[in-house]
Amino acid sequence: MNRRAEHDVLLTEIIGEVLVLSINSTATRNSVGPEFFLAATKCINAAGANRKVGAIVLTGVGRFFSSGGNLKQLDLIGQSTVKVRRARLELLHELIREIRTCPKPVIMAVEGGAAGAGMSLALAGDLLVSSNTAFFSAAYIKAGLSPDGGLTASLAQCLPRQLFTEMCLLGQRIEAKRLHQLGVVNVLTEPGDAQRAAVALGEQLAHGPRRATARILELCQSASANSFEQQLEAEAQAMVASLADTESTEGIAAVMERRLPEFRDLRR
Repeated sequence: MNRRAEHDVLLTEIIGEVLVLSINSTATRNSVGPEFFLAATKCINAAGANRKVGAIVLTGVGRFFSSGGNLKQLDLIGQSTVKVRRARLELLHELIREIRTCPKPVIMAVEGGAAGAGMSLALAGDLLVSSNTAFFSAAYIKAGLSPDGGLTASLAQCLPRQLFTEMCLLGQRIEAKRLHQLGVVNVLTEPGDAQRAAVALGEQLAHGPRRATARILELCQSASANSFEQQLEAEAQAMVASLADTESTEGIAAVMERRLPEFRDLRR
């Protein structure tokens, strides 16, 4: 296992076939900014094309996932031009797009808490693993700001309108246990165990049919935006491609022969 720094704000580590990315700004509870956005976008983009990587885990160093944007930086940027403010925001949004369109599963591992843009990041992933003592907060309102990073879109997809509006307007903490009950958090763990559980889930997914996984991720992302007919067409195209794939040949044979499938040799 080799761990290295990307611009000091992001640590990378390969565990089996899982790439672990760790936000590394512990002095500010893993606040995020332009350097992190650029480094994480680059790493996730490269991982998407890397055959040795089957899944990605994003977490925070230490006991906190991310407190969101660095307020000192935001205060300075608030005094700059519209062009500069917009450019910084686009760096965050490009990272969110990269996460949501990555052909490999992106799993978030949350310890402590995820606030502001940290919550935006946590909800951008495909799966969410959290410590049972962690909290989530759309804390923008407390600093007189409005949400970014796709937070309102993510919340609208997984929560009733009244609840996600309340979260955005009040910025109060919501416990991971409650989000687990609502189906937003996939796995609850004991404190300190979120990364291990996320990596184990990533390994499970990495050993599966990678091309089928990529098609499923694409379908899951398009489902909320497409009309029913558009989604039927997207499913048809994906299934037609899957039926001609060596992954389905192996998968169907394994089911019929009552054995575990072996997809590793089918990667290309």
